[in-house]
This record gives sequence, structure tokens and C-alpha cells, in this order.
Amino acid sequence: MEKKQPSPKTHSKNVASKKVTPQKTAPKKTASKKPAPKKAASPKATPKKSQPPVTASKRKTIAQKTAARWRFFRSNLVRWLLMIPLAGIWYIFTFLMAGYSFTALVCLCLIGILLFYNICDWTKTKFPKSTKVVKSVFTILLCIGLLVVGITEILIIHASFGDKTETCEYMVVLGAKVRHDGPSVSLMDRIRAAADYMNAHPDVIAVVSGGKGADEPMTEAQCMYNELVKLGIDPERIWMEEKATSTWENLHFALNLLEEKTDRRPEKIGLLSSEYHLFRAKLFAKACEVEAVGIPAHTSRLSQMINHFMREVAGVWHYIILGGQYSD
Repeated sequence: MEKKQPSPKTHSKNVASKKVTPQKTAPKKTASKKPAPKKAASPKATPKKSQPPVTASKRKTIAQKTAARWRFFRSNLVRWLLMIPLAGIWYIFTFLMAGYSFTALVCLCLIGILLFYNICDWTKTKFPKSTKVVKSVFTILLCIGLLVVGITEILIIHASFGDKTETCEYMVVLGAKVRHDGPSVSLMDRIRAAADYMNAHPDVIAVVSGGKGADEPMTEAQCMYNELVKLGIDPERIWMEEKATSTWENLHFALNLLEEKTDRRPEKIGLLSSEYHLFRAKLFAKACEVEAVGIPAHTSRLSQMINHFMREVAGVWHYIILGGQYSD
């Protein structure tokens, strides 16, 4: 049998009824990309400002600051350089040489003064007002002190020449240290000066005065007596006072001895001591109400002379502060 073919109309209907549905495809998985880090924004380049030209006033200011720094460095350097030899001298006179303790003390004081001014230079940048006040007060006091020391030293030096035109009937020779091997340098200088004066003035009687210290082998008076006899002085012209332990006692006991031997207290005596000691010794004589004729004994050792001339300033002011009030 022949198959019936569908009519075109029915065929078109069947085709239309069948809708073509598109197939759903799974979405493709894409590798997740991490966001790239943001780049830091580069700073905007600022245009270079043209530097103003250096004026003459600025140059002057820079020059002044440079000069001030150089002065500061130079002054401090000079002070430090001065401190080094002063420290060396202090060490030598303190530990290596006996009898120069006052020179060592002076060196220590100078080091302290230089160090004070160095400290002031360091602190004036942080504390300008207070540093200026402290420095000014210290400088004023220092100048006053130096003036007092200078005047006192002039008086001591003036008295050290003695009273060459004056004469006397009795002479008091002040004692000094006696060592185990004989008289010290100062005592030997006084012994020689006493012998020279007694040879030049044959009528003068000498009272050698000085007791025995704890570390002395004999009294200072006995040592002077022995040495003067060796130098050819008549023993009858030498009277000994062997109790005194200070300048005040030297004069006080010597005057008592003269009064005991002559039945009268002399109004004027010759006073022989080292040249640096004469000014203070005459102050003691004045306190004893007697006129003193200064007879200097030249100190043979220069270093000792310088040390004792400086030390005598302190001795004079020690006497002035005490007011000459000593017990008999």
C-alpha cells in the first residue's frame, strides 16, 4: 500500500509545534585573580626653590659665630694646657719634696680657678643668666683677694730689706728646724747672718731663742749656740732661751730673759730672722711693746724663698685675724 504522505500544511504545523530549545551550558570556571596591590602614589616632585643670595650681614654673622667658637676653643685649650704643668708641680711638691706644701696648695688653687672658668664656659649656653651672675661675683671676689694678697706681699718684701741704719744693744735670733744631721737650711742661714752681724758689731749680745720640738734632737737655741761658737763668736756674748715653741714665745721669753739678766726691759732690740719672716716678727714685737730693728738673714735656696714668701701672706693674715691675742 502506498503510504500517505502528509500534506504540506500538516507538515509545517508539526515542524512549528516542535520548538527548538537551546541547551544550557555550565558556566566556565575562571581562575580568580587577586587584585594587584595598589602602588603608592609617588610624592609629587616639588620644584627646588632657588636659595636667596648670602647677604653681607649674614656673612658677618657667620664670621662672628666662627670667631666666637674659635675663641671658646682657644681659651679652654689654653686653660687645660696650663692645668697640666700645675698638676705636675702640685704632685712634686706634695709627694716628692718636703717643706713646699704651701706652693702645692697655691698650684691646687690655680687649677681650681681655671677649672671654674672652663665650667662657666660650658654652662653659659644653657644657663646664661645664672652663669653670668656666678662668674661675675667670683671674678670680683678673686680680684679683691688678689689685691689684698698683693698689698700684703709688698709689705712683706719691703720689711725683708731690714733696718740697715739702725743699731741695737741686744739681738734676738729666732730659731728654726733642727734636723738629726744638724741645722736646717733656714736655721743655718740665720746662724751665718747672726755671726756676720756680731762680727760687724762686737758689742752686741745675742739671745738665741728656740725650744725642742718632738722630732728634734736638741733645742734650737743649743744648736745655734754650738754653730756660733764654731764660727768664732765668744760664748759669753750668746745667751740661750730654750723654752719657746712659736714666734710669740720667742720674743716674750727672750724679753723676760733680758729683763732677768739686766734688771731692765729693753725698749729696742735687734730682731734677726729670715727675710720673709721679718714683717710678721715685727708685728709680734709691736704686740710685746718693744721697738724691733729688722736684721734679715738671706735665704740661700731660691725655691724655699719663693715658697716661704707666699706662705708668709697666710701667716700675716692669721696673725691679723687672731688680733695678736696670745696667752703668755
